[in-house]
Amino acid sequence: MMKLTVEETEQVYEEPITAEAPMQLNGADVFIETLHKHQVEVIFGYPGGAVLPIYDALYKNPIKHILARHEQGAIHAAEGYARVSGKVGVVIATSGPGATNLVTGIADAMMDSIPLVVFTGQVATTVIGTDAFQEADIIGITQPITKHNYQVKDVADFPRIINEAFHIASTGRPGPVVVDIPKNMATSMFVTSKEESQEVNLPGYQPTTTPNFLQIQKAAQAISTAKQPLILAGAGVLFAKASDELAAFAEKYQIPITNTLLGLGSIEGNHPLFLGMAGMHGTYTANMAIQTCDLLINVGARFDDRLTGNLNYFAPNAKVVHIDIDPAEIGKNVPTEIPIVADAKEALEALLAQDSPNGNTAAWLESLNVSKEQYPFHYQASEERGLLPQQVLELVHEYTNGDAIVTTDVGQHQMWTAQYYKFRSPHNWVTSGGLGTMGFGFPAAIGAQLAKPTAKVVSIVGDAGFQMTLQELSLLQELRIPVKVIILNNQALGMVRQWQETFHGERFSQSLIPVQPDFVKLAAAYDIKGYKIETFEDAKLQLKEALESDEPVLIDCRVVQKECVYPMVAPGKGLHEMIGVKPE
Repeated sequence: MMKLTVEETEQVYEEPITAEAPMQLNGADVFIETLHKHQVEVIFGYPGGAVLPIYDALYKNPIKHILARHEQGAIHAAEGYARVSGKVGVVIATSGPGATNLVTGIADAMMDSIPLVVFTGQVATTVIGTDAFQEADIIGITQPITKHNYQVKDVADFPRIINEAFHIASTGRPGPVVVDIPKNMATSMFVTSKEESQEVNLPGYQPTTTPNFLQIQKAAQAISTAKQPLILAGAGVLFAKASDELAAFAEKYQIPITNTLLGLGSIEGNHPLFLGMAGMHGTYTANMAIQTCDLLINVGARFDDRLTGNLNYFAPNAKVVHIDIDPAEIGKNVPTEIPIVADAKEALEALLAQDSPNGNTAAWLESLNVSKEQYPFHYQASEERGLLPQQVLELVHEYTNGDAIVTTDVGQHQMWTAQYYKFRSPHNWVTSGGLGTMGFGFPAAIGAQLAKPTAKVVSIVGDAGFQMTLQELSLLQELRIPVKVIILNNQALGMVRQWQETFHGERFSQSLIPVQPDFVKLAAAYDIKGYKIETFEDAKLQLKEALESDEPVLIDCRVVQKECVYPMVAPGKGLHEMIGVKPE
């Protein structure tokens, strides 16, 4: 590549790029060309001064751009798009506050291993470090929360950087990559070739995807002698598109399965070997299976503390097999006897190819089935108590047949959804797991609907979290995509209120929100139909009507404020110390 003189950078590219190589392009046109080469179909973003050259290039040679009403909405929508489509989500924002408004979403994507490429504008290279207008050190800010980040310092490097960013974001353990673009890099011109290679040469970045054969043999041997084996399946199964292999593996060796929160959907919710979700608000049966198993096979989960409870008591009798594409996760929290660094699909295929017998798990499965019958999730409904969130979620599951794509924020509504919605397919569950981000669920639903236009997308949110990104109702109004927003409105920060009730002597410090907007009128202001539901009888009729609609709708469900999520593992306790297992 050959750089041009400063004078030549004033040249403006007016026509679509059609000429054969070599060509004179500016950085903004290279941006568009490279995204086309990566088959990017949609970008989520918000313009500003530092990225105006790029938006000008978008005007001339368009890729579908979704103009969110806040940068946080843009990046959560991109997360939802990536999670459902399996493609890299692409986000763009301007320098300074535009870039810093993306930080929560970048951290969220990092914690949940979501592939994103995030383009941020930056002040010109000539004034970086001078506290110029709308300057922020986004490289320094995002270094701990990205898989990698770049700042473009030579326009000739721009195509290579974009190619590397997409490669890094989508391979190995997925994650967000930031590309910071100084404004003068977008306008600088250079000579390039349309046929320029997209080949990436990163010798220091070579993720291991194929399992070690000897380790696979060790795992197979352990399975053949185990009497009480258990599979813990995490989101790594979903990223590897290994749900079929997971079910085949469990069925071949007759091993029960539990999921992490993010792993829900990797096995059908009604599968006879499925024990339900494990962890803080998981099923009693799943948690006790972890505590009593003699072999724990972790497939693509990272042993998060909300899953393990107190590590001193976690799986005390188990030999641990841990399959993970990220070697840094193996042994990080839980000692591992048989580590397998690999893509989950390749590892499961290798285990399925082993001709080893299972260890006769019939008695173990029978005892777990008895436990499932004895300790189901429970709630106490009555007309006097009012509408319960669990009732709403059971109706949503019934009316969507478990086929909807469901998104949530964090909190009580998230846990109830995980408990009462039985997912039938992979990639139908989109939630903020690791970071636990309020305001995530609604914009993520917009991205999910764009990724899968024919799917029924339902966003279950709390009244508090919804108010953090509700401005994206403008997108529903503009795009007319049929997202269903269901607010479980208990006029509180529900999980905070529950913890204050349980652990802080019912001192509800700043967790109650008695003054609410009229959400139905708010929806009407955006030309969106709204429902207000206060009783179970109303819910049965109006939820069905709302969910069958072809239009976007908002449903404000006024649920009982004092309802708590049970069962629960209290902080610092082991999985065997659950409370609220049975009705009091």
